[in-house]
Amino acid sequence: MTAEFKISLAPVTDATATGAAKDILESTQAQLGFVPNMYRTMANSSGYLSTYATGYKAFRQDSGFTAKEQETIFLVISRGNGCDYCTAAHSMIADKVSKLDSETLNALRSGAPLADARLQALAEFTAHVFETRGMITRARAAAFLEAGFAEKQIMEVVLAISVKILSNYSNHIFHTDLDDVFAPYAV
Repeated sequence: MTAEFKISLAPVTDATATGAAKDILESTQAQLGFVPNMYRTMANSSGYLSTYATGYKAFRQDSGFTAKEQETIFLVISRGNGCDYCTAAHSMIADKVSKLDSETLNALRSGAPLADARLQALAEFTAHVFETRGMITRARAAAFLEAGFAEKQIMEVVLAISVKILSNYSNHIFHTDLDDVFAPYAV
């Protein structure tokens, strides 16, 4: 899904990057071996890219969620926001990096129930927080906690939603081209 409006700003290149955006692009290149198109579009605002990169890194390192749980959260949000770019990117990460089984990955991509009860509870809670804009019910919080998650992780789900809003919305307004590495997972 993309917005009707398409922003006219060009993706930032290595030659045109400056300041914090340049540092993030260089660090991403060193870490991944390429710079995703999404980072290049977000780099039009150093504050935007920096906020995204800082929040994303904090979630990855400090959320207390496993790699499979993190991808569950990101896929639920990306699907909910209708972001084909992030759905493809996180599908690739879920498959190749987090080793999420294909049945679970396909269910997350389609919105079908998950066979794993803990991941299902996480997916339902994430969708609830996303859909209610944080107006969490006692019953949904109780189900999340009963599945073995901690109260602190409620905040981490909100952090993930915040990070995905930055990336998903940027992709909507830029009509970001899917990177070749994510193409096999296109929606």
